[in-house]
Amino acid sequence: MVTPASLVCVLIFCFVTPWQTQAQANQTSDPRIAPLDPYLMPDRNAEIALARSAAPDSISQNAEVQVLGRNGYELAVQGTNGFVCMVERGWMGSLGSMNGYGNPKIRGPVCFNPPAARSVLPIIYMRTKMVLAGLSKEQIIEKTKAAYANKELPALEPGSMCYMMSKHAYLTDADDHNVAHLMFYTLDGADWGADLPKSPVHLNPQFKDNPEPIDVFMVFTGMWSDGTPAPVM
Repeated sequence: MVTPASLVCVLIFCFVTPWQTQAQANQTSDPRIAPLDPYLMPDRNAEIALARSAAPDSISQNAEVQVLGRNGYELAVQGTNGFVCMVERGWMGSLGSMNGYGNPKIRGPVCFNPPAARSVLPIIYMRTKMVLAGLSKEQIIEKTKAAYANKELPALEPGSMCYMMSKHAYLTDADDHNVAHLMFYTLDGADWGADLPKSPVHLNPQFKDNPEPIDVFMVFTGMWSDGTPAPVM
């Protein structure tokens, strides 16, 4: 999307080939996010449109939309179908390396289905608030593990997945900065056939060092959310 493995999107989210190798120029000795302004999108409507571009209109036009504010993600559009669309930033990538984490150019449009909105989205909200509070990666990992131990974060719901099919995503500084795909969340990926010869299912190795006990698998779609052809890895 490995023990423990983890998210998103997010990322998301994130980040070379299209997730595996971030340019050395983005690496710093202290990856904490400051100042916040480069990570914000000043045009709220542009962020809403970018978030919705993660999934086909038949899904995203009735989805809830969250946008990033100075205190975390906030509701921009009320949804009616249980899906939630947003734009992830680089800190939703790997916590075990510098890959993409502090890159303010990262924009990962993602649209979570209802089970993922209930059980994966809370991780994004929590990590974002910790990042904005200035916590280090080590503190984020420790607090996330504690949140699971204390049942402050929900258990992963079966059927959790998300769409990342936006042709306007920016996931890396590398030349091939984007690819249209779906992501599936599971506690045990042994039955998926991931990474076997000619299998379209790929384990996302970028998040293997993250604290969430979740495996994340990718399936490349071959088309963007608007229906036009997209490269397939």
